[in-house]
Amino acid sequence: MTRSVLVTGGNRGLGLAIARAFAAAGDAVAVTHRGSGAPDGLLGVKCDVTDSSQVARAFEEIKEAHGPVEVLVSNAGITDDALLLRMREESFTRVIDTNLTGAYRVARAAVSDMIRARHGRMIFISSVAGTKGVPGQANYAASKAGLIGLARALARELAARGVTSNVIAPGLLDTDMTSELTDRYKQQILDEVPLGRTATLDEIAAAAVWLASADAASVTGQVITIDGGGSLGH
Repeated sequence: MTRSVLVTGGNRGLGLAIARAFAAAGDAVAVTHRGSGAPDGLLGVKCDVTDSSQVARAFEEIKEAHGPVEVLVSNAGITDDALLLRMREESFTRVIDTNLTGAYRVARAAVSDMIRARHGRMIFISSVAGTKGVPGQANYAASKAGLIGLARALARELAARGVTSNVIAPGLLDTDMTSELTDRYKQQILDEVPLGRTATLDEIAAAAVWLASADAASVTGQVITIDGGGSLGH
């Protein structure tokens, strides 16, 4: 059965890999973007997740095209790295507003229809930075840790209504967001990874598709870490 799926920030990188995986499974997939459009086969919806009015309009547009959102993948996120001594308050609050409050906004927009249908899947894309901590990423790590608390609170609130809420926490990935990292720094990270490699975008996408499937109907409030074992013990 075709479902209405929304992947925020799904026009590139990990979000695009996730969107394409759901589309390949036969779902009707919408992705948000901030002006760049969407690849063929996906419904592109212009939306900045820091703007509640844009979020509301995006959900109406998706509902008209595909029906109410049944699977929400909250993936949109930014970084603005600096050591705490040099981090401006605006840099901290902007990352929190996009990565964490943005996730709240889209979850809030999706929840009414999910409750009405007594079925829904919410998947939040966090990061091992939210569990391990990363120097120079106090804002990003705080936002990604906050997603875990958000998802688990929603898991308790919504379980009786047939809605699950889970988190995927990837490690280092090969995306535009990590392209500015030096090879030396990437190697330092990989030296702590038992598998000795990063996860692929397709591996992360497969986990998202599984969490939205009937096979994962009893999985809620969980954090699935996919980082080759680099965060063992966290």
